[in-house]
This record gives sequence, structure tokens and C-alpha cells, in this order.
Amino acid sequence: MKRIPIIICLFALPLFLFAQNDRAIIDKVIGIVGNELILLSDVEEQYDLLEKQQGVLPEGYKGRILENLLADRLLLNQARLDSIEVGSDEVEAQLQARIDQILTYMNNDVSQFEAYYGQSINDVKETFRTDLENQLLVQRMRSSIIGDVNITPSEVKEFFYSIPQDSLPYFNSEVEIGEIVIKPSVNEEQREATRQKLAGIRDRIINDGEDFSELAKIYSDDQGTARLGGDLGMQRRGTFVSEFEAAAYNLEPDSISEVIETEFGFHVIQMIERRGNNIHTRHILLRPLITAADLELAKTTLDSVKILVETDSVSFSRAVKDFSNDKFPSYNNDGNLLNPNTGKPIFETGDLDPDIYFAIDNLKIGELTDPIEFEDRDGSVGYRLVYLKSRTDPHIANLLQDYSKIKAAATESKTNLYVNRWVTDKILSTYIHIDPMFKSYENLAIWMKQATP
Repeated sequence: MKRIPIIICLFALPLFLFAQNDRAIIDKVIGIVGNELILLSDVEEQYDLLEKQQGVLPEGYKGRILENLLADRLLLNQARLDSIEVGSDEVEAQLQARIDQILTYMNNDVSQFEAYYGQSINDVKETFRTDLENQLLVQRMRSSIIGDVNITPSEVKEFFYSIPQDSLPYFNSEVEIGEIVIKPSVNEEQREATRQKLAGIRDRIINDGEDFSELAKIYSDDQGTARLGGDLGMQRRGTFVSEFEAAAYNLEPDSISEVIETEFGFHVIQMIERRGNNIHTRHILLRPLITAADLELAKTTLDSVKILVETDSVSFSRAVKDFSNDKFPSYNNDGNLLNPNTGKPIFETGDLDPDIYFAIDNLKIGELTDPIEFEDRDGSVGYRLVYLKSRTDPHIANLLQDYSKIKAAATESKTNLYVNRWVTDKILSTYIHIDPMFKSYENLAIWMKQATP
């Protein structure tokens, strides 16, 4: 069953929240920056996890990890000296967002989460509360150092021309695309037939005493929960769509709802347990069948919309508002599809869904594809028109085509320069200690020079 989208925060959880280390580390303090400590386990855990993700790491990589940890601790130490604060409400909200994100990977199965981490959700949150608070303090300190970094066009050009010609990046073909989406509507006959079928299943539970979970395994169209007897786990308010929640929160333990309708189909819900605003429920979902006639009507409608846009009877933007399904993110983005990897409306052609890639391959800028059938995340079928807004050919980076990318890189370079200068200056007035076991790492020379033996 589809949940309300979770907002993903900008800071990542510590890497070890997503994976468990397989070996114990005999810990020791290997670095001190002001009043902040660095443990051997901090380096080893990051190294082990990066090695699992990326394979064999370059020689001396532990020195690079320690250098980053030293810089972070320097920022953290100064944040405390400057009395920079992070509100407990902000920490709690971001912790919960990260927990929610992990739960989505586990189909919101709280028992799976707790089995994996060996702790309750609240215990996991407490374990990582201090780490997250420190991350936010470091980010806030960094922001106070760089302020609002502005970069001029002349600085962008200077940055670009400082890159050796043989080191300029090569960009693959990129496209900017939009979409108009239509999901077939269920005809009234099928809607009523589905409602009656589910009412019959409910009657078997209420009047015949049949087991809810067994019937969910047999009949529910929610494949993610059917095998679990329809069990949705313990969830907090705001997890489900409004119609579902309105019915669920009115139930008493062990009671069963009437047949209700949401955008996903028809449900009956059983309340298992309620703890304040958290509820543990199970459900049976039946989706009305979409007939061939329903599919054909949706496709024909999109054919008509394509003609309207191509004949300039309506703009693409207006067609999105008038015809596209408002449940899709592109609806509120003027039809633009956003690249999930970047959050921007630009895709390398190799990253596109194959159906879209081949459909736009021969389009000219400003043209639309024919209706393309696709399967939504819930298994339902829809149709989309894809609009080619822009296209670049494969090329070596240049200011004309890639100014925004070059500006972003120049801004990052300038920002890093500010922070690196601050770090270099601050090392001179901060107590530093580094364990001699790291004295051979050349990248740590400036830290070693100031370190107290």
C-alpha cells in the first residue's frame, strides 16, 4: 500500500546506521581536537564500510578519513566555543525522518527494523541522537564560516580556464523532459462489483467467524502485506492516506471497519492495537479491475491531448494542469520530470527508462511522443505523453552549454577554499593531539606539525 512520501533530509545518517560492522574493534583515542575526541573505531568503521561499498581502497586512505574527522572535530569544537545551538525539536524531527526512511526500505515492518538493529526504534534514536546533533552543529558552523558565498561570472570563467584542456569533463547527451499522465478510470460497474465482493469477504469475517488474516492472504491485492495476513505494523498518524486513517482511527481494538474507498481501491480494516497516535492494523485491499475499454479510453484521451498541443490549441503547461493526473510529482512541477539522483530536471539519456529513451530518440525539441504505457509502483497501468524540452549532444565541457554546472563547481571550490583557510588558521590556536601510529601519513603533516606530543 502506498504511503505518504517521506521527506528525505540533506544530511545522511552515519554510515554505520545502514550497515552493521562484522568485527569488534579494540578502541583507543587516536586524536584530540580541543575538547573533542576521535576514536580508532571512528576510522575503522568508516574504512570497513567504504571498502564494502567501493572495493579495494587506495593506500593511505585511513589517513584521508582521519583528516576529515579532524576537520569535523575542529568545526564541532569551535561551534561549542561559539555557543552555537541546535534545537532538540530539530534533532528529533530529523531523527524521525531518517528512521522513517529506513522503515520504507523494510515495508514499514517495525519488527524487521528491531530485529536488524537489535533495539527498539526509540533505543536506536537515542543511540544516534548525539551523533546527529553533532552533524548539525558542524554544518551550522561551516555555514557561519562561508556565509552566503557569491561568485561572479568572471570568477566562473577564471575557474573554467584554470582547468587543463585535457582534464575538462566529458558530458554525455542530456535531455530535459516533461510528461502528461493519465490513469484509466474504473467504470461504475466494476467499482460496484468490487465493493460487493469485499462486502462479502467482510461478512464472512463478521458473521461466519473466518480468520481476517487468512482471508487477506487469499484475497488482498496489496502484495506487500497479503503474505503477512494484511498486517501493516505499528504506524504513526500521517502514514496512510486520509480516508484510510479516518476509518482506522475510529476503530476499537479487534473491531473491523465498513468497506471504505481510497485512491488505491476498497479496504476493510481491522484494528489490532492502538498506542496514543500509533496504530497497529491489518487490511484487505481489492482493486477494481480496469477493463480494456477503460485503457483504450485513457489512451484515446491522450491522443487528443497530443493533437491539442501540437496544433497550438493549448500549451504543454496548460495541458498538464487540465489533463494530467495530480497524484504524480510532475503535476506540481509544470510537467517536468525530476532526476531522482540530482533533484534536477536533467537526465543523461543513459539513465532514462528504456521505454522513454527509445520513444524520444527521434523527437525534435518541442515534440511529444505517442502515449506510452507504464506500470505504476502499485502495479496499476497508466499512460503518459513525454515532451522533449531540450537536448544536448555528447560534448566536452564548455561555458556556453554547461555554464550552470561550471558555476556550481566553481562555487563549491570557492566554498572549500574558505573552509580550508579557516581550518588552517584555527589549527594554530587549538589543542591538537594525534596518535603516533598516523605520523607517516603525508596528508596529515599540517596537523602533525601543530600536534602536542
